[in-house]
Amino acid sequence: MSVTHPAGFVAAGAAIGLKASGNKDFALVVNQGPTFDSATVFTSNRCKANPVLWSEQVVKDGVVRAVILNSGGANCYTGPEGFLTTHQVAEEVGKALDIGAGDVVVCSTGLIGLANDRQQLLDGVHTLHAQLSADGGNDAAEAIMTTDTVSKQVVVEGPDGAWSIGGMAKGAGMLAPALATMLVVITTDAVVPAAQLDASLRAATRVSFDRLDSDGCQSTNDTVTLMASGASGVTPTAEEFTAALTDLCTQLARQLLADAEGADHEIAITTLNAATEDDAVEVGRSVARSNLFKAAVFGKDPNWGRVLASVGTTSAAFDPADLDVAMNGVWVCRNSTPAEDPSLVDLSPRAVTVTIDLKAGDAEATVWTNDLTHAYVHENSAYSS
Repeated sequence: MSVTHPAGFVAAGAAIGLKASGNKDFALVVNQGPTFDSATVFTSNRCKANPVLWSEQVVKDGVVRAVILNSGGANCYTGPEGFLTTHQVAEEVGKALDIGAGDVVVCSTGLIGLANDRQQLLDGVHTLHAQLSADGGNDAAEAIMTTDTVSKQVVVEGPDGAWSIGGMAKGAGMLAPALATMLVVITTDAVVPAAQLDASLRAATRVSFDRLDSDGCQSTNDTVTLMASGASGVTPTAEEFTAALTDLCTQLARQLLADAEGADHEIAITTLNAATEDDAVEVGRSVARSNLFKAAVFGKDPNWGRVLASVGTTSAAFDPADLDVAMNGVWVCRNSTPAEDPSLVDLSPRAVTVTIDLKAGDAEATVWTNDLTHAYVHENSAYSS
């Protein structure tokens, strides 16, 4: 269940002292080929961390041979010295693997404004290089955790197991589009050229990571990198590969949601019969970002009025006097008026569904969020510089 499940990949994760806890904090994933096609998507936040600024240039030619990731410090807004650290870490990885630094994606996660010790990182590269193995995926997944309570890993196999995709992710807070505050490395042994990888990755993230909206806060370091080794020798159809990749990204997104900081409920908001998919997403996201609605779910209160109030803030096409809302299958609102008894809604399970019928078309979309809890406030007040 790791990034080293697909053939052609090795990985390592180690503790090099970046975290005061002494837990693993440095990871390396290497594509051993025979092909090195790749695709990457980044945060759309205009305020970007140094590793993102570096990696945006690396991925332009569609070739990535290694990804180096650290937790324990975001290396964001750390000035020119921070960018130099990113560059030198890529150079050190290149030297260790006998590849060009321009083929090394660098990722960091942690507190903004925190610059990790450069020599510690450079020495750590050699620690990781010495530990690279086909069994190193689990260690790598653990090393990228910050406030995560568990590592996130998924494997999806193609027909008859002829090829596979593996993925690891980190993220538990600041989960919002684009991508959530997350680092994701995805590997495949399928033969897929870079252009197709890019198309498939963008299609997959659009309906998975980009639909995850835990707290409306967008990060500076988001990176999702997909590498293809071609080691299986099998070329799936574009449709087959995109479907498998979308499945993997959706599973990882749901794991991120399940581990959202302090959450008691995982909420799936599905908007039906919208005029366009964009309308459906806008409505779902508006509800997902309503602190009033999220607090109500935490209090196990099926307050559908807060849902309608959020729908009304959007530019989606609908008749305000003709909206339906269901919570956990109970249609508490029909035609924008009270319907079934809200006391029939059981919000004690962790999983919550909200269904909104706009009656304006045939498009639909689901956005995932979680409730707003005391624990979330505590964790994000205690997690500081």
